[in-house]
Amino acid sequence: MAAAPAEAPEARRDKEGVKAMGEAITVHVIDDDELILETLSALLGAAGYDVQTYASAGVFLDDLPTLACGCVITDVQMPEMSGLQLLRRLQDRLKDFPTIVMTGHADVPLAVEALKTGASDFIEKPIDGVQVLRAVRVAAQGLVRAASLSGLQATYVQRIAALTARERDVLRGLMAGGSNKVIARDLGLSPRTVEAYRATLMTKMHAANLSELIRMALQSEALM
Repeated sequence: MAAAPAEAPEARRDKEGVKAMGEAITVHVIDDDELILETLSALLGAAGYDVQTYASAGVFLDDLPTLACGCVITDVQMPEMSGLQLLRRLQDRLKDFPTIVMTGHADVPLAVEALKTGASDFIEKPIDGVQVLRAVRVAAQGLVRAASLSGLQATYVQRIAALTARERDVLRGLMAGGSNKVIARDLGLSPRTVEAYRATLMTKMHAANLSELIRMALQSEALM
């Protein structure tokens, strides 16, 4: 483990970063070595993260259905289920549980295999506290960005749901690249009426311009 003086500044920066994210980030640490669990729990806790420890991948998987999104740090070499096997079990959940794998020193093939299997990063043993905090910081920031995008998508879906059937028809025409004249012809409307619908769409969707309107519709996937 890195010496405390080298870790302290990094831990303080992470603590400030965790607060700036506006929500508690949980890190799930999985290792059959109790000393590793205690060390990482202390390091991550000092940096402001909530920490849950597990003595095996199986115990973590048992709890998984009840867990909110969070980062995972797992050892590769564990009895019963290895870190790579855990990664394969988490394939459909890696977006919600970005996973950092701990490998043996200079075990490049295993690290590469872990990354190919979906790991967000790998850490070599003996563990360096600064490296751990940096890897977790990147994974946590990814979680926050994903949550933000998910929230925006829900907002766009709600706005589209509030549109009338005709407004949605016009929006589909715009997404297909149709001009006012083309959309008017396809819907049996006048170009002036289509222009009025476009203005209403901008207002209801809170879009500043056409490109933003199209982006909102695409992100919502509500019209797909």
